Amino acid sequence: MAASLSTRLMKGIANLQAVRSSRLASASVYQNGLMRYSSTVPSDSDTHDDFKPTHKVPSDSTDSLKDIVENDVKEHPVMIYMKGVPEAPQCGFSSLAVRVLQQYNVPISSRNILEDQDLKNAVKSFSHWPTFPQIFIKGEFIGGSDIILNMHKEGELEEKLKDVSGTQKAQ
Repeated sequence: MAASLSTRLMKGIANLQAVRSSRLASASVYQNGLMRYSSTVPSDSDTHDDFKPTHKVPSDSTDSLKDIVENDVKEHPVMIYMKGVPEAPQCGFSSLAVRVLQQYNVPISSRNILEDQDLKNAVKSFSHWPTFPQIFIKGEFIGGSDIILNMHKEGELEEKLKDVSGTQKAQ
């Protein structure tokens, strides 16, 4: 009888662990002592839920998002599409790009791509580049934070920004 009870107890523990493991695998967040489960799949596979757009960028009905991106790039000598804003970047790569550009004392224009999924997609389509931040200097797509950092180290960024008003490399 003791052997039978022991066997039943071990099977029960094994079943409990299997159920718990399957629950943990499907749980999305452990909060306030309770598991929250997610049954939805994000529509943008390259973006974590914390960085998904929350609202639309206001625009004229006559301007398409492509036109807005084109105008931004033409009108602003240094334009960065980033997660967050230069004063409060919301990802490390955006923060790095802003810090590098700030070394040159240039005016930085930006748009927060977290505010509008359609804007984010329009910028990707415009530049043919999948990741953010995206930096444009004098109408030319330069790249992301890694490229800006490399250009800074090689002295190329100073040359690229020399005509932009307020350009002075910080020492």
